[in-house]
Amino acid sequence: MGRSQPLKVMKKLKKVQAISERTGKPKIVRQDRGRLAAIKASKMTKAEWLRYQTAKYKEAWPKPDYMFEPRKEGLVRDGGEGAYRWQTFELVTRWTSETKLEYRPHAKAPGSKSHVRYERYSKAKTVGQSLALGAYPIDWIYDYEHGFIKVTGGKIRDEPIDRSKVEHDDQLTAVDNALESWFIRELCRRCKLERWQLTLEKGCTESVFVRAHRLVANRKADEILKKAAKQRRAVSSEEVTDILKAWSFSKNPFRVNVMPEGQKFVKSDTLGLLRDRGGRLIVTRPAREYPNVAKLIARWLHGKLPKQAKQFKFTSLNLNCNYAARRHRDGNNFGPSMIKAFGEFTGGELSVWPEDDKSGNLKSLPENKKLTLDISKNLALFNGNTAHEVADFEGNRFSVVYFTAGCHSKMPDDVRQQLKELDFMLPKTTEKRYSVLRAPTGYFSKVSKAKGPAVMSWRVK
Repeated sequence: MGRSQPLKVMKKLKKVQAISERTGKPKIVRQDRGRLAAIKASKMTKAEWLRYQTAKYKEAWPKPDYMFEPRKEGLVRDGGEGAYRWQTFELVTRWTSETKLEYRPHAKAPGSKSHVRYERYSKAKTVGQSLALGAYPIDWIYDYEHGFIKVTGGKIRDEPIDRSKVEHDDQLTAVDNALESWFIRELCRRCKLERWQLTLEKGCTESVFVRAHRLVANRKADEILKKAAKQRRAVSSEEVTDILKAWSFSKNPFRVNVMPEGQKFVKSDTLGLLRDRGGRLIVTRPAREYPNVAKLIARWLHGKLPKQAKQFKFTSLNLNCNYAARRHRDGNNFGPSMIKAFGEFTGGELSVWPEDDKSGNLKSLPENKKLTLDISKNLALFNGNTAHEVADFEGNRFSVVYFTAGCHSKMPDDVRQQLKELDFMLPKTTEKRYSVLRAPTGYFSKVSKAKGPAVMSWRVK
């Protein structure tokens, strides 16, 4: 007998899934069953629907103005914006069950499942009714961006829904729970975070939104520090600007002395040594929770500090965003402060009265005696306890102030160690207040001309 011939096994060819030109990912294969069911469920013909798609209807239901703006790189976090804008995301997550809505009639074409659902929930007059009629948070996002929703009144939060700010969970409505669940999931996706990282204790001063973006800033700062160390170089001004853009600033209602008229808060954070409300000397929460941000900003000054100011020390940082501080004196700084502005803006110069010894009131200071500094290009050293103010500006302006808290000599050893680990240049307990800049002489008393500078500045890149 001859050898048996090997059986030819015909392999079934694997169907290759088409790739989307837009996303570069495999296209989603949609089943016709749902579409056919939607067609069957539709109570409107295409011809009837087209009567509501005229220019008159579209003009009456426009998209938000920001939908016509190009996406700004600074607004896109690590995970990207995805299909929807941050502005919409931040708006919708502030809605409540009592927020009043009006839906555009018959906005979605018949023959789709979304049409059937839209016809049902678009009868709602509030967000609560919309949820009860089958809408989801993602529907509100989509419909708002496409001009299908108008907000006509009702209760809207100042900040996105945040479970940590609610005393008892049973105070949350069905809308609150739906938005909060989706909000957290979307934040995690956009910022590349895990759910546990956004779990905050009840009464936490940070919001979930603020924490998410600070975690992103801290992660980016860590990457920059490692890259700079590997390349054996200093931290650049551009890198500090990037971190300040990524940072989410607190709405601080306590800095009343710097607030422009009419404002109830300023966007400002202190990282480093501070006396808490109980009188304890602590390292502030932002510095403890996001140490890479504090360390990066401290390291930047290490690389820029001129020889004339080598004795300058600091225990704390003030990070400020987009406000022109009115004329004021800092309360209890020890020694001089170092300041630099970052961002893309015009105006915003710092004016200082270097000889102000607090013997007169702020309004009586001679206008012709002030010194105006362009801190967008210069690093300035001045006495923060003297009067100073910031000019109006246009654009996005950040500033960083390095200073020593007046209580520095009493800080506990563990606090000092924490600040050392952040690369802060700490003063000794015996440090002299006027070792870098001299004391102010005053404008209203006859004093012989003092020796040494009262203000210094240096051009930095």
